[in-house]
Amino acid sequence: QVQLVESGGGLVQAGGSLRLSCAASGSIFRLGHMGWYRQAPGNQRELVAGITSGGSIYYADSVKGRFTISRDNAKNTVYLQMNNLKPEDTAVYYCGADITLYNSRSYASRYWGQGTQVTVSS
Repeated sequence: QVQLVESGGGLVQAGGSLRLSCAASGSIFRLGHMGWYRQAPGNQRELVAGITSGGSIYYADSVKGRFTISRDNAKNTVYLQMNNLKPEDTAVYYCGADITLYNSRSYASRYWGQGTQVTVSS
C-alpha cells in the first residue's frame, strides 16, 4: 500500500557531499513526521534528522551544522543534504515516515525505506 524509495547513497571521500532523497507513494491520506536514520555495523539504528509536517526540524548533535533536512510536501519527498562528510558517517541510511492511509484514517503507522549505503573514505 505504501512505498518509501530512497536514493542518493554512495562512496565519497571525507569532506565530500551527498544528497539523499526519499519518496513516499501509495494510498497516502496524510504524511506526518519524516526522518532519516542510520545504522552502522554493530550499532543500533539512530535518528540523524527529523522534520514534522509543520516544518519543525531537529538534528542529532553529531551532524548539526553539516546536514540539512528538507521536505517537499507536494512530492511526498524528504531530502538529506550531507556536507563535510566524515568516516564516522558511514552507515546504511533509512528513511522513516509516519503515514495515515485512506482506509485507516484514525491512526498513523511508521513506514521504512529499504536503506541506502553511505560510505565515507578517509
